[in-house]
Amino acid sequence: MVKKSKTISKKEKSTRREKENKKLDELKQRIEDLTPEEYKTYTNFNELPLTADLLKGLERSGFVKLTEIQKLAIPECLKSHDILAAAKTGSGKTLSFLIPVVEKLIFESWSDMDGLGALIITPTRELAVQIYEVLLKIGKFTQLSAGLVIGGKDYAFEKDRVGRVNILIGTPGRLLQHMDESATLQTNNLQMLVLDEADRILDMGFRKTLDAILGQLPATRQTLLFSATQTKSVGDLARLSMIEPKYINANLANGGKGGEEMSLPESLEQSYVVVPLNEKLSLLWSFIKSHLKAKILVFVSSSKQVHFIYEIFRKLQPGIPLMKLHGRQKQKARLETSVKFTQSKNCCLFATDVVARGLDFPAIDWVIQLDCPEDVPTYIHRVGRCARFGRQGKSMLMLMPSEEEGFVSQLSSKNVEVKKLNIKGSKKKNIQPQIQSLCFNSAELKYLGQKAFISYCKSVIIQKNKAVFKIDELPLDLFASSLGLPGMPKLKLPKKTSDLTDEARLKLKEKKNENRKLKSLDNANDNGEIEDKDKKVRTKYDKMFERKNQDVLSEHYMKLNAELKGDEESEDDDDFLKVKRRVDEVKNSELPELEINTSKRAMKKALSRKLTAMGSEKGAKLVFDDEGKSHPVYELDDEETFLKQEPEKVKSEFLLAEREKMTMQDEVDKGVAKDKRAEKKRKRKELERHMNGDYSDDSEDEGPFVATLGTPQNSDDENDEEIPDLVNDLEVSDSESAEDGPDKKKQKKWFESDKYKERDQEDEGILEIEQPETIDDLEALTLKLME
Repeated sequence: MVKKSKTISKKEKSTRREKENKKLDELKQRIEDLTPEEYKTYTNFNELPLTADLLKGLERSGFVKLTEIQKLAIPECLKSHDILAAAKTGSGKTLSFLIPVVEKLIFESWSDMDGLGALIITPTRELAVQIYEVLLKIGKFTQLSAGLVIGGKDYAFEKDRVGRVNILIGTPGRLLQHMDESATLQTNNLQMLVLDEADRILDMGFRKTLDAILGQLPATRQTLLFSATQTKSVGDLARLSMIEPKYINANLANGGKGGEEMSLPESLEQSYVVVPLNEKLSLLWSFIKSHLKAKILVFVSSSKQVHFIYEIFRKLQPGIPLMKLHGRQKQKARLETSVKFTQSKNCCLFATDVVARGLDFPAIDWVIQLDCPEDVPTYIHRVGRCARFGRQGKSMLMLMPSEEEGFVSQLSSKNVEVKKLNIKGSKKKNIQPQIQSLCFNSAELKYLGQKAFISYCKSVIIQKNKAVFKIDELPLDLFASSLGLPGMPKLKLPKKTSDLTDEARLKLKEKKNENRKLKSLDNANDNGEIEDKDKKVRTKYDKMFERKNQDVLSEHYMKLNAELKGDEESEDDDDFLKVKRRVDEVKNSELPELEINTSKRAMKKALSRKLTAMGSEKGAKLVFDDEGKSHPVYELDDEETFLKQEPEKVKSEFLLAEREKMTMQDEVDKGVAKDKRAEKKRKRKELERHMNGDYSDDSEDEGPFVATLGTPQNSDDENDEEIPDLVNDLEVSDSESAEDGPDKKKQKKWFESDKYKERDQEDEGILEIEQPETIDDLEALTLKLME
């Protein structure tokens, strides 16, 4: 039975709409009447003046209790004030701005026809994904639509849908790209702008991108800034066009306007150790080996260091799953790593500061900072990955002797107290010999070590805080040895670190955070086409040897580069045998053979003559020029020489020769196919005779030769091969078996032939037989002798 759909009249619709509007008006009035004394006493979400759909989504998602920042920020945001909020890491800042965003659009009766209503900007892709997932949970029962735009995803897919969402979450680079290129994205009607981790977004690395985004947004919007460490710079606030912003600091017990003190969760145990630069990797290895049942997050200063440490530790196999996460990875790999680390119980993740902002990884036991953070706010965000929402957590910071005094005093000035730990010598294990052995046997690991060394030195040079970061006092030669390098790579360092101005540091950070897509558009011509200066295919080896700062590599890489490129300008005769002489020197020396890291397919092709010949063009005639380079014949012929050869005649001769080759090849192919059919027919006949019990050989006097269409007329069967007793993969049809059926006379066995009987009569008991060839022949001979 089909259930009839209930029809709603226009009067009922209008009545329902009036009731909904009345409820919204009551909620708005409750929000306006809220006072700080009242909402500071709230403990649950259902006490706030929120719509029923949003409260249902919060309850289904498991959000019941209000945190300190949520209690203070949500009511002020609902009143349409501009907010500048700071709170401890892991205190629930995400819901503090998502709830007002959803409520604002519900109160305005927002629909798809109204376009983009709220824009949320985050500094990292992982944080944007996390906010998007929370928004989908709490807004499940509302009629609003949300979108996520981040780098590394399909831009064309986002472009078709970005104009139809009400709430848009993204990173600065991809958002600016959509604003510049996507015609469907309109921001004229924007109601709210949210900057999560605002101090990081307002950093000078994102300054130009953020300025370009703000220039396309209406000035009448509501702006919310949230972070664990907040800025109150007048210049930053003026750029954001904030009108009388309210300062909310949940770090202070009274919620005052200070904002300078930085506090961390009470359940976090903070400590630091003093260790020389060249002993950091050994200490990290010893720590991981003694905490195999823990979940560890290790911070380093650059992505190249992450890559090198991950590969080295993976070779040494500490006994715990290892992961890596940095900004140079593909987006798919970054998301997969984030999910695996979230779901894992015992593992170690090596990461850069891309993980330090806002990400909620559950149940992290230890946060290890291998390199000193650039400032106190970065330290706060790093250690804030553990001890979230009241859970226990520990952190350990590794400081060099030159960094201890300056950074510890800076932490104390911000009311962040850390205790010093002393590591027992018996607990340390030196892994420098193992690292040197791995780098000696693997050129790839050695090259990664060089890049890690250079990237660390650069990260120290560009830091502002010269009271902590002192490149001149670092033992760089010992640090290179700890990375397994035979010597310190050549690195151009400024005579004085103070020579690097703030403007130079600004350019370096902007270059690091720039959007590659927007940079490519700057090189477009008048027709909008991106000019490609170098259109040839470039491999990773080409990129490696075409680097501008090649002088920072070690000497043997420079020599390898020179050998590959060749000295074309030299005209000495001695250079002609240069390569041969070097090969002989290597063969005669006692040096170990170099291990070439290549695929099995490439090795097989290089060692196989057949595969090598298949890869080259057969019959290609080459001509060598004066420099010894090979060329096809037609490349060195000029136009006059070509016309003298009578092109039509050359063409006809070429076609005739090719036609003769094809004819000969067709005959060969037909002969091969003919032989195969004959062999198949012969084996089928032999199988039929074998199955019928006839083991005699064919001969010319046993009957007329029968020719069958499609098979060769072969009368000589004396050299036919033996057929095995059982052949399972050949089938005989009924028509073929009928030709050799019961009408065919059964032949005699070899030992029943009349010639043997005549020999018996003549030789009086002397039996002459041929050599038996099969088991049946041997059994027949045995029976004959036993008579």
